[in-house]
Amino acid sequence: MSGTIKHGLYQVLDDRFRTGKCANGDLRLELLYDGCRWAEGPLYLPAWRQLLFSDIPNDRLLRWDETTGAVSVFRSPAGHSNGNTLDREGRLISCEQGNRRVTRTEHDGRITVLADRYRGLRLNSPNDAVVHSDGSIWFTDPDFGITSDYEGHRADPEIGACHVYRIDPASGEVRVAADGFAGPNGIVLSPDESRLYVADSRARVIRAFDLRPDGTLTGDRVFAAAPDSGFDNIRFDDGGRLWAAAFADGVHCYDPDGTLIGRLLVPGEVSNLAFGGPKNNRLFITAGTSVYSLVMAVTGTPRVRTAP
Repeated sequence: MSGTIKHGLYQVLDDRFRTGKCANGDLRLELLYDGCRWAEGPLYLPAWRQLLFSDIPNDRLLRWDETTGAVSVFRSPAGHSNGNTLDREGRLISCEQGNRRVTRTEHDGRITVLADRYRGLRLNSPNDAVVHSDGSIWFTDPDFGITSDYEGHRADPEIGACHVYRIDPASGEVRVAADGFAGPNGIVLSPDESRLYVADSRARVIRAFDLRPDGTLTGDRVFAAAPDSGFDNIRFDDGGRLWAAAFADGVHCYDPDGTLIGRLLVPGEVSNLAFGGPKNNRLFITAGTSVYSLVMAVTGTPRVRTAP
């Protein structure tokens, strides 16, 4: 252990943060945009060299062009979209808090609703999603978008609980994959897809599950806890380290064994993060009204997974 060492942007809490080259990269954050009410859902589109991100209260999806630095509106209204990801065919998957649904944007621009109900009851407000190599889509459904009109539309919950769901790739069936959450938020698969990780913002923990070949989960346990901050979105790098948006506590970096080894000291309330850029080593961070980036010596997990 090295103790706490601050070096500008980086806070080293364990030697593994240094030896893993996690602190080798840009020495300052680059501000890409500062005009949101609450920035969320960054997603890098490699074919277009653009970053898509959500401005939830303003009900719009924005895009930043890596080649010019220009920011423009991609979609408005956008259903108060929060998290965004791509499926295996490069189609946009969005969690629309305001419309209380998960959608797919087809290659011709049409929008297909993938999930908006469970057993006939409306979902709360889907927050974040991840796509498995088998085509299944896993998403979190807290009530953040229906508690007020700020990030969606105030409404009474119909399901009465906040779950993680799985959309079957063949039948489209929506089923509860995991329950017992206070406020499920960020969701990610391990690089080898053997585990699923879910950030529970209200419980201030990240839960880990073992993922069976049949698409069911087992072995529910706490991977990490942040009692002073809590967590929003989470992402893996290709070294198996988990990076977590921890609100006012910056971006946390966890070793595969769950040890907090370092932090990125980010101004504002950190909501989300995503790897991108031509080499997939540019970390994009949404925090409050702003979108930042830094080029790192670590690389995100491969963008496209191949089905076993």
